[in-house]
Amino acid sequence: MRDNKNKWVLLTSAAALALGTASLASANTLQNTIERGAVQCGVSDGLPGFSAPDDQGEWQGLDVDVCRAVAAAVFGDAEAVRYISLNAVERFTALQSGEVDVLSRNTTWTTTRDTTLGLNFTGVTFYDGIGFMINRDLGVSSAKDLDGAAICVQSGTTTELNVADYFRANDMAFDPIVFDTSEQTVGGYEAGRCDVLTSDTSQLAALRIQLSDPDQSVILPEIISKEPLGPVVRQGDDQWFNIVKWSLFAMLNAEEMGITRDNVDEMLESEDPDIARLLGQDGNYGEGMGLDADWAYNIISQVGNYGESYERNVGMGSPLQIERGINALWTEGGIQYAPPIR
Repeated sequence: MRDNKNKWVLLTSAAALALGTASLASANTLQNTIERGAVQCGVSDGLPGFSAPDDQGEWQGLDVDVCRAVAAAVFGDAEAVRYISLNAVERFTALQSGEVDVLSRNTTWTTTRDTTLGLNFTGVTFYDGIGFMINRDLGVSSAKDLDGAAICVQSGTTTELNVADYFRANDMAFDPIVFDTSEQTVGGYEAGRCDVLTSDTSQLAALRIQLSDPDQSVILPEIISKEPLGPVVRQGDDQWFNIVKWSLFAMLNAEEMGITRDNVDEMLESEDPDIARLLGQDGNYGEGMGLDADWAYNIISQVGNYGESYERNVGMGSPLQIERGINALWTEGGIQYAPPIR
């Protein structure tokens, strides 16, 4: 028993040393990014509304806009981004190894990921929860009726664990059909390899519109978990952590203040002290992050505020048509909230 315990201590120490080395290597992320000339952004392997290439091969989505915001803050150019497509299994290794500077691809903030993987979540871009999508012909109206169902699920996700917890808690059984990518998962569902497709409800909405007959599938009403999704960076580099975090906060604050891509230049003349600070007209609040005073102006003028990004990518003006719900600002009945610029 002692030998096993000592072996565990050695393995844990080795893992900690590896993470420590990775953190030291990443301590100059801003400098490395500037020298490279672009932000290395880890995105999904193709999830419409969040991160997916359009017909011209240009990456679009709510998660993509976070990376564009970081590039605008750092370079003054929202297009200075290199997108690296990652599935759920390989995403954390890519971030830990330094292959990407930021991971922005429907990733749930959890204790383990935030503490033992050497990662830092920088905020929440989308408050979500796991749900179930079924073929209408199954004749099911509630998740409580799925006892014994075959369920398609993506590996390396919190969905696997949460679905198992849900079925165990409700004294039900299910047959997991596991795939490595979201594309494979929806393919298995459409091919009839499973009765049910499970994932974050936002992802289900994105996958549903890719089906040959979207109207034949319906998302059940139950939400069985909390899935706060947001961008992730490596631990050990507070400067880069702050840049990614405040790039998102700038978009949220801009929406709350009514600053948009269309009126941001007019807002430069505003006498509102909150607006003046955000747009760099009263002090340099980017200095502590190694950025110019107009860092937030560049984000808003090129990417827009959070509400604009939400609406065009996943909101009612998009194919996904996801209502704001709890992702509305705190002033509008939701829980999206950003600390002040001051």
